[in-house]
Amino acid sequence: MLPLPVAVPGEENIIKKIGGSPDVKKHLEDLGFTVGGAVTVISTLGGNVIVKVKESRIAVNEDLARRIMV
Repeated sequence: MLPLPVAVPGEENIIKKIGGSPDVKKHLEDLGFTVGGAVTVISTLGGNVIVKVKESRIAVNEDLARRIMV
């Protein structure tokens, strides 16, 4: 397992674990990040990670992205 910001851009990954407090987990789940779901890193810009999850593009800050393990 590795944190989402270290994943290879353009390669689809499966979310294996989501860490953090219950509030953080709920926020990420509301954005579409669920264990077993697919996520693709599009790019990393200025501390933000742009990902494709459930046919949507979402930008999350690096701190949140590090809580998502693929």
